[in-house]
Amino acid sequence: MSDITEIEARIRAALDRIEAVAEAGAPQPAAAGSAEGEALEALRAELEAERSANQSLEARVAAIREKQEENVAALQRSVEELKAQLDAAERESQKLRAANAQLTESLEALRNANAENVGEPFLINRSMMAELEALRAARNAEKRELDSVLTALEGAIGEGE
Repeated sequence: MSDITEIEARIRAALDRIEAVAEAGAPQPAAAGSAEGEALEALRAELEAERSANQSLEARVAAIREKQEENVAALQRSVEELKAQLDAAERESQKLRAANAQLTESLEALRNANAENVGEPFLINRSMMAELEALRAARNAEKRELDSVLTALEGAIGEGE
């Protein structure tokens, strides 16, 4: 893209020089067929050709810039979506860690109670509830992971179409 900008600047400078020479050059020739008149007309024709080429290049540069801006915007949207997915996955991971810590604590208390031959029903209930919470957290984490995979697949399918 910098090459196009550089070429465009060079063409504009050349056009300006040609235009300055054409305007400041020899006054309009008295004879239509004189050599100076023909040279001036040739310069004007070159100037118009360069202007036309310059306009064509400017149009191409504008199209490239527009496409690049669209690509950047699409990438920014993708990054935002991925950040949101990552944040959600992190929250699910924290819930899973907390549920597992609670489960470990409950199981430790249950093992201690069983070692003393004291079967405490509330410890069993607490352990069962902790285990259920751990299973729910694991299920939610897996669901979040599957959603991420589906989103990635949808994006790939969309690009393929």
